[in-house]
Amino acid sequence: MVDVLNVPADDRFQVISEHDPDSLIYDPTYLGIARTDDIVLIQITLNQGRTVEMKRQFYAAVASSLAARPGIRPQDVFISLVEVAKENWSFGNGIAQYAPADTP
Repeated sequence: MVDVLNVPADDRFQVISEHDPDSLIYDPTYLGIARTDDIVLIQITLNQGRTVEMKRQFYAAVASSLAARPGIRPQDVFISLVEVAKENWSFGNGIAQYAPADTP
């Protein structure tokens, strides 16, 4: 799945949170999609630059994979991509590892 977005294999930084039904607010029919309390919200922060087609392929691959195992309905898979400029990352040591060298 991640291959679709050209993400390095070892680029795995994840936060996983589980919420009880009283602390999760979502619209069960937004855009005509029937959602259940089994909704999974996925938010990914990534560098800018992927095409719309790459994103569509990624969404479809995630929904398909989660439907196959563990059996989450595709209607319950909500994905949000948050794109940021490369200079907005520091992976440690106070260094902007992805910032172009000529950027002040």
